[in-house]
Amino acid sequence: MKTRLKIAIQKSGRLSESSLKLLKECGIEFDNGLNKLKAEAFNFPLEVFFLRDDDIPQYVEDGVADIGIVGENVVLEKNKKTKTVNRLGFGKCRLSIAIPKEQKYNSLKDFEGKRFATSYPTILADYLLKNKISAEIQEISGSVEIAPGIGLADAICDLVSSGSTLFTNGLKETDVILRSEALLISNNSITKEKQSILNKLLFRINAVRSAKNNKYILLNAPNNKLETICKILPGMKSPTILPLAEKGWSSVHSVVEEDQFWEIIEKLKTNGAQGILVVPIEKMIL
Repeated sequence: MKTRLKIAIQKSGRLSESSLKLLKECGIEFDNGLNKLKAEAFNFPLEVFFLRDDDIPQYVEDGVADIGIVGENVVLEKNKKTKTVNRLGFGKCRLSIAIPKEQKYNSLKDFEGKRFATSYPTILADYLLKNKISAEIQEISGSVEIAPGIGLADAICDLVSSGSTLFTNGLKETDVILRSEALLISNNSITKEKQSILNKLLFRINAVRSAKNNKYILLNAPNNKLETICKILPGMKSPTILPLAEKGWSSVHSVVEEDQFWEIIEKLKTNGAQGILVVPIEKMIL
């Protein structure tokens, strides 16, 4: 029987769509029809389990799944025996403390003796302990934002993305406990054969992520400015330079990181670059 790497991903919720998209961008094809709990890839030795996010760390620890894609917040809260294989860069959010917006706030000491409502009692308890704050923690599974309004708690600790949910419920953010993103985790007893499959999957994931973090750039530059322009362009090794039909000009090709993009473009234009063309990269093998 062919060995397959078993991966657990969120069945529904904020990481589900991005996890499926990542696997498909890695060229992995499978049928994830309505209400399916398991699917086998057609063109890669991978079996996909669709689970509740809170259950994924346990399944991975027990070896039911070899690896899983899950939020860092869940990994820390569940505190199972797993290891982080890769930080995936999507599903970014923060775990924050929030209070009614009309309430004055000075520092964490304001929470001494207060009541918290949260779905993350372990992370919150550790944070309060580290900051020497004694408070009551009420664990609730959903609708955390309404807790102060109905008198259940003085403050909440919950995931925040845009902050719109807090605003809608009359709350304001005071402290960020954790900045979270999706993680690829694995169990601690993965076999050599499955590790080999995982390495191939990681190769594809890294190629997809590198492509997203970089742009391919083409520009025309006067030859007397080539040396300066090449210093501005970091590239993977060095820019590609091709002569143009117009004398004294060359075409320069390179790769620019997304977070440096606009700063570099401004420097290029200042140094005489023209006809700058920016192209997205589908895959990037380093």
